[in-house]
Amino acid sequence: MPADRSYLERNAEQLERLRALVARLSDEDLRRSANPEWTVAATLLHLAYWDTRALWLADKIERGEPFTEAEVEPEPPTWINDTVRPFLHAIAPRDAARLALRTAEQCDRRVAALAAEKVWPNDKTSLLNAFRAEHRREHLDKIEEALRR
Repeated sequence: MPADRSYLERNAEQLERLRALVARLSDEDLRRSANPEWTVAATLLHLAYWDTRALWLADKIERGEPFTEAEVEPEPPTWINDTVRPFLHAIAPRDAARLALRTAEQCDRRVAALAAEKVWPNDKTSLLNAFRAEHRREHLDKIEEALRR
């Protein structure tokens, strides 16, 4: 059975959605609350943080290094999200949006360049979830819902 590469299309769809959202957001939109804890800009940086982790994991895969127990994402990752929150809010909103988009673009290129057999879901032991789209879709839905209020 060939390796699953359906993540490429899904990632591209959500990347395009992110690109369109960032292009239309005003500075006021970026400062709006997306939820009780994060602004829209901070939510975009949250996505960038986790895409940066995926880039770091991709580096390990490319170097042929094994994953360690210490690198497993905690479930739930609440303590990570809570501790980075002040840093996410410290970055200028427009810069945050640009960084989130650049990081997502870079992440998708790197994930696409990796052998499909080296990433989850094809390698059940891989810590790199190639479906970057799932996390993006979840938060983009929440941002769009907040902007409609």
